[in-house]
Amino acid sequence: MARPTALPAVAVTAVSLVLTLAVVVMWLGSAMPWPVALVVGLGIDGGWLATLAYERRLATQGDHSDAVTGVGWSFGLLATGVLIAHALTAEADTGAWLAVAWLPLAAKALWLVHGLWERTALTPKALGAIRGIQQEARDEAAVARARLRAEATTEETRLTAVTQAGARVARVQADTAKRLSTAWATLEAARSGEDTGRALTSVTTRVTPDVTPRWDLPVWGPTELLTALESGPALTDAELDAVVEEIRTSRVPALSYREMATRFRAAGHSASEVRLRAAWKRVAA
Repeated sequence: MARPTALPAVAVTAVSLVLTLAVVVMWLGSAMPWPVALVVGLGIDGGWLATLAYERRLATQGDHSDAVTGVGWSFGLLATGVLIAHALTAEADTGAWLAVAWLPLAAKALWLVHGLWERTALTPKALGAIRGIQQEARDEAAVARARLRAEATTEETRLTAVTQAGARVARVQADTAKRLSTAWATLEAARSGEDTGRALTSVTTRVTPDVTPRWDLPVWGPTELLTALESGPALTDAELDAVVEEIRTSRVPALSYREMATRFRAAGHSASEVRLRAAWKRVAA
């Protein structure tokens, strides 16, 4: 099967051979017998065709010869030189002759392109395999892009849902903190108010004579589990004070009320929260 680059090379070569032969016969025919001029023209064209045929044979065998290629280009340059010399010495139509003087070199260049085409040509089976591989790669790339877009959309939806849930939790926490703050402020105002303080003191059970317990705010924070109280005889105020003082000063620095109360009840002692706090205040004063 003829290659797409073979037909232009053959056509330009034929035109170049005819043009070279005609120019040599017309140009040299006036200075020598025309048979001699014809032989000169055929010699140039013959050398051109011989080197071209040998180059094509080597190319068919997958070989190459720099010497043959150099000789072929020499004949091409010689033919081009003859055409240029004729154009420069012609009395008329110099530009027209110069315009076609490049045809031998153009033919050589086209045969060079044709050789490159043949060296890189592939069979229909190989071309089909390449097209299949390219199509498979395009399919895989399209599937990967679709998967990435789907994962991105899913992740965006998840992040939106998480963000909205977090915003709702933050609003609930803020509202709860606001309500707790308001309640705590109300308790503080009630504790520090003069009339409210007297009212709360009047309903508070006295722990000891001539001592009025101070009403404190409830503890706002984490609480500690207290061990179950063991049944036993109630401690007197003096005994309670002694036990509290002993537990409080068992460590340096002295224990806090919460730590003391935990150890007090862990030791198995029994006392109400009011009496225990009053004893703490007495010994810590």
